[in-house]
Amino acid sequence: MATNFPAVSPVMKPIQHYLKTAQEHDGRDPIVAYWCRLYALQTGLKIPQQSPDDRKLLLAIMDWLEKTKTQMADNESITHEVAAQAYLENYALKLFLYADKQDRAANFGKNVVKAFYTAGMIYDVCLIFGELTEEVTQNRKYAKWKASYIHNCLKNGETPVAGPLPMEDDTDELANALAKLGPAPGPAPGPAAPQPGPSNVGFQPTPPPSAGGGGTNNTIEIDHSDPFSKLKAPTPPSEPEKSPGGFVPYTGGSSFDTLKVVNPSGVQLLPEQVVKAQKYCRWAESALNYDDVGTSITNLQKALRLLQTGKDE
Repeated sequence: MATNFPAVSPVMKPIQHYLKTAQEHDGRDPIVAYWCRLYALQTGLKIPQQSPDDRKLLLAIMDWLEKTKTQMADNESITHEVAAQAYLENYALKLFLYADKQDRAANFGKNVVKAFYTAGMIYDVCLIFGELTEEVTQNRKYAKWKASYIHNCLKNGETPVAGPLPMEDDTDELANALAKLGPAPGPAPGPAAPQPGPSNVGFQPTPPPSAGGGGTNNTIEIDHSDPFSKLKAPTPPSEPEKSPGGFVPYTGGSSFDTLKVVNPSGVQLLPEQVVKAQKYCRWAESALNYDDVGTSITNLQKALRLLQTGKDE
């Protein structure tokens, strides 16, 4: 059943981009849509000087979240934050690697800009779960910067430079460029990550799960002064491309190549198997928070067995 959300007022503009990202994913991935709206709600509740219409918008989002959570109660990426965090980070990574690959191949275009931009938005949403890791923080910063850089080059009729660029003493320029994309509110990011450059964009991402489907066809009023308001994020590849020894940004090949993980013994692991191993590790860490060493050991052993043999027993 379609939901028509109230208009986004200027006061609520800080959450507009996240609502639009959610709207874009209603039909392709309701998990992403759910967490984007939850992040928008949490951010919107902190905005002062709300009008009655602003509160109606927030209440409408809240109602949608409650209904969606009930409808998807059997999906752990909705009901469990650990699984949700892994899912969103992996989804953002798929978009990021797709955009990075196209960028390095000098295949510039609106899809690449939108992919970088949407990856940055979803990395913002991951702040719901706490401080971002160093790798995620670096990817997030680089994705937003690249989206701004390529967009501005195309807008000015210039040819962007392919691949990573050194960003030396350009903090103000970066901030001004990102401001044109709209605000990205939320908790302050962690310590500054190493600046991306030709030799140090050392991404160490986790493998992605397949994007989900289904959802409602929700609409909100969008501020069309947003340079990306008419662009639709490209669907991420179901599996990125193989990289010996782990995951790194890649070049060459078709737009949507496959990514396969092979352990030192030559056992090939599917993306969902690596995601499951990640979950075991997160559950092990969570168990230690409650001094449950036994459960922690059990989950670590499961993760190790899965990564070594490809079998989850």
